[in-house]
Amino acid sequence: MNILVLIDSFKGSLSSLEAGEIIKKACEKNPSNKVIVKPVADGGEGTIDSLKDIKNAKIVEVDVHNPLMEHHTAKYLIVDDKLAIMEMSESSGLTLIKDNLDPMNATTFGVGDMIKDALDKNIREFIIGIGGSATTDGGMGMLRSLGVRFFDKNGTEISNGPIGIIDLETIDLENFDERLKECTFQIACDVDNPLCGQRGSARVFAPQKGASPKQVEELDKLLGKYHEVTKKVIPDANDTIEGAGAAGGLGYAFKNYLNAELKPGIEIILEMLGADELIKNSDLVITGEGKMDFQTSMGKTPVGIAKLAKKYNKKVIAFCGVCDNDAVSVNDRGIDAFFPILNKCMGTNEAMDKKISEENLYRSVDQVMKLINLWR
Repeated sequence: MNILVLIDSFKGSLSSLEAGEIIKKACEKNPSNKVIVKPVADGGEGTIDSLKDIKNAKIVEVDVHNPLMEHHTAKYLIVDDKLAIMEMSESSGLTLIKDNLDPMNATTFGVGDMIKDALDKNIREFIIGIGGSATTDGGMGMLRSLGVRFFDKNGTEISNGPIGIIDLETIDLENFDERLKECTFQIACDVDNPLCGQRGSARVFAPQKGASPKQVEELDKLLGKYHEVTKKVIPDANDTIEGAGAAGGLGYAFKNYLNAELKPGIEIILEMLGADELIKNSDLVITGEGKMDFQTSMGKTPVGIAKLAKKYNKKVIAFCGVCDNDAVSVNDRGIDAFFPILNKCMGTNEAMDKKISEENLYRSVDQVMKLINLWR
């Protein structure tokens, strides 16, 4: 039997590749099984760690600005010396300033820092995950880092962060990095919110970034003003496209200023891995993640994989560290059966211990494969 393993990481215990190799070992106890393992992620936080072991990938570290313009070391992946895989959260993430949230001043400047570093390394293809942001600046910080200038009525550059939009009158693209015209950007974006309005970036996401109700309303108005000024230099700029409101409006900047493609992260990663052909040639697809719940069914990695597998009528099973009662919803989204690996009651620290996770996953896969073999 040809088995394809596309399993997400068990965060805090096993990487995607580590989990995959354990599954491979258990499956290949039957010598007639041929197993291919590919590390996967959905483009959000943890993507770099999940994909660091793919062929010809190397981790690069770079000095960037964090959301409050403090110096910070971020990392990203370069694959085959031509593709950069980045997480915006590495430079502009919520976790970087979780004890000092500042929604009116937080900036995406560091995202531009990472892109510039890759440009200097002659990279022209980008995959960027934009989950977990601390920002609601519409991507203005990133654009400023890349050469766009934002002025008030007196021709003075405005402040970083959305607070600066109060004074915004004109946008100057003259110094926008020319190398960007040679680039392609695929943006891993798993939300469909517009830039402004009831479902917009500020109202839906800014509260979790520390914004008060009053600040939420102000941020929504400021993003609207930013869009109106943008239309003076980009007349066809669109603030209602799906994903424009992602990462505090960073999706808007990527789409309108960099002509990026916004799409679900797992779809981007599966394309990169050539998963279509791998799935076509498999008899069974094995996926999973650390915790399976209702959110999994809303399009997280295992369901994204199952969706593609069902395109070719393949059977899909999943393994997870734990699950809740709502996890059964994944059975309606292409996962034929799922199996939590815990074998007894234990605390979180014990359950996430690397050695225990390895043992639990191996045992669970071994038993499931024994069951499958009864009907072969």
